Amino acid sequence: MSSPATLPPEHSACPAGAFGWGPLACMAGLFFVIGFATWLNGPLIPFVQVAFSLDDVSAFLVPLVFYIAYVVFALPAGWLATQYGPGRSLPYALGGMALGMAITGSGLHAGLYPLALTGLLTLGGGLALLQVAVNPYVTLLGPHARAAQRIAIMGVCNKLGGIVAPLVLAGLAMHNMNGLAASLTLAPDAPTRMALRTQALDALAWPYLAMATLLAAAACGMARARLPELRPSPLNQPRATQTPRPLPPRALLGAGAMFLYVGVEVLAGDAIGTYARASGLPLNQSGFFTALTLSCMLAGYLCGLTLIPRRISQERYLLLCCAAGAGLALLACATQGYTSVICLGLFGFANAMIFPSLFPITLRGNAADSARISALLVMAYSGGGIMPQVFIHLAARIGFHPALVLVSLPSYLLIAVYGWYFSRPQPIALMEQAPS
Repeated sequence: MSSPATLPPEHSACPAGAFGWGPLACMAGLFFVIGFATWLNGPLIPFVQVAFSLDDVSAFLVPLVFYIAYVVFALPAGWLATQYGPGRSLPYALGGMALGMAITGSGLHAGLYPLALTGLLTLGGGLALLQVAVNPYVTLLGPHARAAQRIAIMGVCNKLGGIVAPLVLAGLAMHNMNGLAASLTLAPDAPTRMALRTQALDALAWPYLAMATLLAAAACGMARARLPELRPSPLNQPRATQTPRPLPPRALLGAGAMFLYVGVEVLAGDAIGTYARASGLPLNQSGFFTALTLSCMLAGYLCGLTLIPRRISQERYLLLCCAAGAGLALLACATQGYTSVICLGLFGFANAMIFPSLFPITLRGNAADSARISALLVMAYSGGGIMPQVFIHLAARIGFHPALVLVSLPSYLLIAVYGWYFSRPQPIALMEQAPS
């Protein structure tokens, strides 16, 4: 492990900053892993709903359990990242993810839905540690003005992994979901239904078990990697008191904005299969709709990389993204069938640059508290589990189209208000509200 490095100059023509592309490439590989592991669960929802004969609410325990892990594990993860730094915490994060994948695969193989959910909780815990370490690391890896560019590069890799994951799952296990649903319905007796269910779940279990092996190998490789240990300058980190200072309003409200953003992002990626099914579209296309959302996100990242900061600031781009998301929500509500589902998939384009712009806005001026704020933001990822639950409960009462508007429209509005307010020059009194 190398000694703590000095932060690169604030003004640099290269997004990677003074440390070069090596550490950034290593982080890009981790973001591909994050994307693959996260979005492997999107097409899982309609699949387990059919295989385990679940209702919509029970099937949506998949994202709820996965994202609630961020609340459970984020603070311990923040403490670990603060104590040991990203270089030492990353192998543990990858090891936890490998364990979660193995438990999930074993639960599916055994036909035990609660065990599979336990694996998703463990997987989410490993991802919580990985995100607490990686996101501030990437933010500090170069000049602040290009932070959104660096995070967008990470987002491209993340969404490439996310695009590959549902396509792999669809190709290996979900190509005949309509046939499975019909066979389970028409099976003459319970043993036949059990045999069909076991065959389908076995096909789904092997990708998780294979991913567990790859993650374990990645953990071993990361333990040997040499990364610059980025920590805030001691001059910016007061040590006169042992009591941590309260987090400023920027961080607390930023966590609320992150909660809403992740909720809308997961809604567009994970719930799109259920939304398509409710719109009368074939069940076996659900994995491809998730890939559609993530492909749109990839296009959004590439667009952001081209425009920020050459043509537009990351803060102003955030407002445009929120406006686009709000417009797509209204259009999805006003249309039907494939058109409405495509509008939901296009949420991915609108969402792409919200996170890369939101994270630096929240961290700005609080480098000494970056680990604590990052842990708080990772806890806010629980919106990815809670807001789809709100959506599915609303959909059962008022329909899928109105529920989509009621969940997404206020979210985009509040994120835009946060981005607009905290991207303005702040008065000194407000910036120093949190006492040392």
